[in-house]
Amino acid sequence: MNIGQAAQASGIPAKTIRYYEETGLIPAAGRTEAGYRVYTNKDVNTLRFIHRARQLGFSIEDIRRLLGLWQDDSRTSMEVKALARAHIGVLDEKLAKLKAMKRTLKHLIDHCEGDERPDCPILDDLAGEDTELPRGRVGPRFN
Repeated sequence: MNIGQAAQASGIPAKTIRYYEETGLIPAAGRTEAGYRVYTNKDVNTLRFIHRARQLGFSIEDIRRLLGLWQDDSRTSMEVKALARAHIGVLDEKLAKLKAMKRTLKHLIDHCEGDERPDCPILDDLAGEDTELPRGRVGPRFN
């Protein structure tokens, strides 16, 4: 099948498939005499694996390791589980940062009058200005 068909079957855009080939995440596809890429069912299965791993938030490097483990019949599930547990830690960190961003934004929204005046603690915060908010509190920062 051609790259368009492989893209449709795997859920990965053709441009991303080419990127994965360029970076060595997947082997270069076979070519027709005219130079067009040709993909096998095995290639599409690999692309689906990558697509699902990306949906779960795995990094390209983690996917590279997961692909290696998936293709290694002598692997242990212990290795895969350790990689997945480490990824849970990464997700927990991201979740904590997202929650902090949400708290900060909610705080700023709560202290923005939303009227005809130009004063706006939301814009002040985005500009990095430490403007006092009502009740003498400075907006929390997430870092």
